[in-house]
Amino acid sequence: MIRLEQATKFARTRGIKKPILNEASLVLQRGRSVGLLGRNGAGKSTLLRLIAGTIRLDSGRIIRQGRVSWPLGFQGSFQGSMTGEQNVRFVARIYGVDTRQLIDYVQDFAELGPFFQAPVSSYSSGMKARLAFGLSMGVNFDYYLVDEITAVGDSNFKKKCQEVFRTRLQSSDVIMVSHSTSTILDYCDCGVVLEGGKLTYYDDVQDAIKAHKNNMKGS
Repeated sequence: MIRLEQATKFARTRGIKKPILNEASLVLQRGRSVGLLGRNGAGKSTLLRLIAGTIRLDSGRIIRQGRVSWPLGFQGSFQGSMTGEQNVRFVARIYGVDTRQLIDYVQDFAELGPFFQAPVSSYSSGMKARLAFGLSMGVNFDYYLVDEITAVGDSNFKKKCQEVFRTRLQSSDVIMVSHSTSTILDYCDCGVVLEGGKLTYYDDVQDAIKAHKNNMKGS
């Protein structure tokens, strides 16, 4: 279960405060996969990072019962001066998983070759995405947070990503941001619409998509 209680977060640009969340409250139960919808700039990616705990609320709180991943489309948490393997070792210690097992899994999955022993700062964006995805799949989470990405790389690698991700979702839930409604429909059974700092939950993801489209028509 993930619960937001009076959650408030402002984005500050050039001295202007824009509400991302404005005293928003919401409960997401286990066993449901959630499509997170909202217009561009509404704060969907920020909300995922708040749920992950990589950034903090201005006020209110988020209660997490279960292990929550970092956003799969977010690679900014890697330490650039450390190698891929060193980053994996660090994550293994943080999450209390077997270090050797995780290293072997990510090394095999990410297919980075000798770059696995090179500083992450030398990686291309695609290589970072491979490392991030492999690392995410190497740790068993109750909730996977997905920001616009479910597969990376060439067609064979994308197929491998999709297969392992669907396997993980047999026992885990997803909270997904995507501009593709077909992707949302493919992975999610309920939805949340973020609009004007407020969160509205829909038990049927098709109703969430319809509400989001109505918001866009009215803008």
